[in-house]
Amino acid sequence: MFIWALKDVPWREIAAGSLKPVVVLESANGAPLVRQGPYQGPYAGYDQFPPHLLEAVLSIEDRRFMDHVGIDLQGITRALLRNIQAGSVVQGGSTITQQLIKLQYLDSDRTLKRKIQELVIAFWLEWKLGKQEIFTRYLNSAYLGAGATGMPAAARIYFNKEIGELNLPEAAMLAGLLRAPSQWNPISNADGARQRTTVVLDAMVANGKITASEAEAAKGSFAKLQPTTPTPRSGSWFADWISPQASEVAGSSPGSTTVRTTLVPRLQKIAERVVSEALDRQGKASGASQAALVAMTPEGAVVAMVGGRDYKASQFNRAVTAMRQPGSTFKLFVFYAALKRGLTLSDRVLDAPVDINGWSPENSGGDYRGWVTLAEAFARSLNAATVALAQEIGLDNVIAAARELGIDAALANTPSLALGTSEVNLLDLTAAYASVHLGKAPVEPWGIIDFQAAGQPNVFRVGPQSRPATDLSLYQSDLLGLLQLVVERGTGRGADPGTFAAGKTGTSQNNRDAWFVGFTEPLVAGVWVGNDDDAPMNGVTGGALPARIWRDFMKEALAEPTPNVTASGEEITGQSSAQSCNITACSRSYRSFRPSDCTYQPYSGERRLCEK
Repeated sequence: MFIWALKDVPWREIAAGSLKPVVVLESANGAPLVRQGPYQGPYAGYDQFPPHLLEAVLSIEDRRFMDHVGIDLQGITRALLRNIQAGSVVQGGSTITQQLIKLQYLDSDRTLKRKIQELVIAFWLEWKLGKQEIFTRYLNSAYLGAGATGMPAAARIYFNKEIGELNLPEAAMLAGLLRAPSQWNPISNADGARQRTTVVLDAMVANGKITASEAEAAKGSFAKLQPTTPTPRSGSWFADWISPQASEVAGSSPGSTTVRTTLVPRLQKIAERVVSEALDRQGKASGASQAALVAMTPEGAVVAMVGGRDYKASQFNRAVTAMRQPGSTFKLFVFYAALKRGLTLSDRVLDAPVDINGWSPENSGGDYRGWVTLAEAFARSLNAATVALAQEIGLDNVIAAARELGIDAALANTPSLALGTSEVNLLDLTAAYASVHLGKAPVEPWGIIDFQAAGQPNVFRVGPQSRPATDLSLYQSDLLGLLQLVVERGTGRGADPGTFAAGKTGTSQNNRDAWFVGFTEPLVAGVWVGNDDDAPMNGVTGGALPARIWRDFMKEALAEPTPNVTASGEEITGQSSAQSCNITACSRSYRSFRPSDCTYQPYSGERRLCEK
């Protein structure tokens, strides 16, 4: 019978801990980036748990844990007698070892086979792992309500603290949640949580772990909750975007990997608010139901991302996934190509009606200005002049210029390309403008500063996967002048934040898409406004609603210094000794590559650090 019951037990997984890889996202300042849904914090070692938390859990869950061998016959007998006296099940006899088995290794079926498995595994775990390891695994894997799995996550969600910072009443409250986390969840049932905490403190007194006076003092100073879950939407689009990359960084290493991202919470909150307020105020009258905003440093570190009006209503990320016609924001590439062909901003181009195989683009308003300088044509966003310029320099060169600045979307080699009829996404377009600001191309949007695997002493820098290879210094001054002119005297005057600013407006055909993309000294940002069903808006242009959203974001963002989010992270963490780890290059080069410590196994000798 025992052979039959035990033949499918996953012994190897149980011995290894079966710790699924857990990625813990942090913002640029090291604060947890809480996401919607279940949350698991970093895996904590036994020594990281405060003693009063350990004693609280033992006192309420398994007083004889350190003495029994996985099955507590005395506890089972005591529970059975009390249940008989009460006429119902009022007390269980499961040990912490048995509870860990139920949490991680076995299903909840109440069959004879499962009971045999639980019995044997409990004895085996006690022999194989020992008390401390069993207790540690249990504390890291127990569900504690409000989406928190493990004590570290619960400490963060309920008290906004690291696990080692918990005081006695806080520790007692978390210990009390183990039996019925949904029933005593302090966010939804504060009175119930307080009563349960009192029970735990009394149990600690009865178990001789604290004095009666200590318990009374703890009851009187019951901690005020500081839950973080009511605001999980901060950075949700960003978290969705960066999670696949963070998972690649973490690899398949068991346990938790803390990944510090480039998101700046203050800027994220500003971005979400200005988008929401603008749509609430003007969206209905403008016929605009959605907007997106992405902000980054000139080096491409994404510091804020808003993918739509309301993350709860729609998780579709319009800043990353949506492909839309960029309109006149695409003209940057036309004029860059012209400069590369040897033209200057004072050279003239004819702004007049043009017909190309039956296609006749018109300027906004229908007026034409005749011969104008390239600078004026760009600042006034003259369509006819831009098309004529693109024809003069060649569409192949326009496409090459866009590719050079980082646009890798499909670009149709047709005359209308010059006016932005080939679809792009907001993130890539904003990064292209960042290339102009930086003076190097292409700037690759990136979102991970560094990472550290649980139990590993080293912090590894990540940063962008590649560095800009093209020097734009020959053309940067002219391009900056064009973009600055748009804000000072052109179509982008509505974006003027009162300080240095440069950018470009864009409006697609029939006002289906409206854009403003540009930069100030510390930040590059792009804004898109439109509708998911591609419905035309009520005359909305890039110089109107998008420009105002951009201006409002920049004015508030620049009110305080912007954190210097660099690939090295030194300005934020002071960890100048952090090593660089090119996850992508290393994983492609070595099948034995292990992200947790950035090492690979050579044909002979010990594992080596990957230095690609």
